[in-house]
Amino acid sequence: MSESTDSLDRTDLKILRCLQEDGRISNLKLAQAVALSPTAVLARVQRLSATGYIRGYQALLDPTRLGAGLMVFVEVLLDRTTPHVFEAFKAAVQVRPEIMECHMVAGGFDYLLKTRMADMGAYRDFAGTVLWQLPGVRETRTYPVMEEVKNTTQLPLKG
Repeated sequence: MSESTDSLDRTDLKILRCLQEDGRISNLKLAQAVALSPTAVLARVQRLSATGYIRGYQALLDPTRLGAGLMVFVEVLLDRTTPHVFEAFKAAVQVRPEIMECHMVAGGFDYLLKTRMADMGAYRDFAGTVLWQLPGVRETRTYPVMEEVKNTTQLPLKG
């Protein structure tokens, strides 16, 4: 996506805000919320999707009710920082459903993982059978989450 938010007008931003709050809002209610006709709103939403501002729609599920109540962040330090090791690590992470997010970071380690599982016993099993077996892993530091203070998927939109 080469466009920036500079190419969005106030109405586009309002549409995006509304959709962040409720991705299932009807086109009619969205049109009312932004004071446009349903046809005009539909055209804008289609354009926002086509240009990549809207990447998709998902249901937000309750991890505790679904047996994944423990969130653990993990710092991963690789043994070598070569393109081959990076690619092998990234490929291995992609196929693990317990790894919710993986971010390459600058600083004292190479990757930060966000994982979810049932409990600490499940994490211990995951660490021994999966995490420490990922390609190139030299060292990990584990941070179990005691309390989730804030968790949002909504981006701050100016305008």
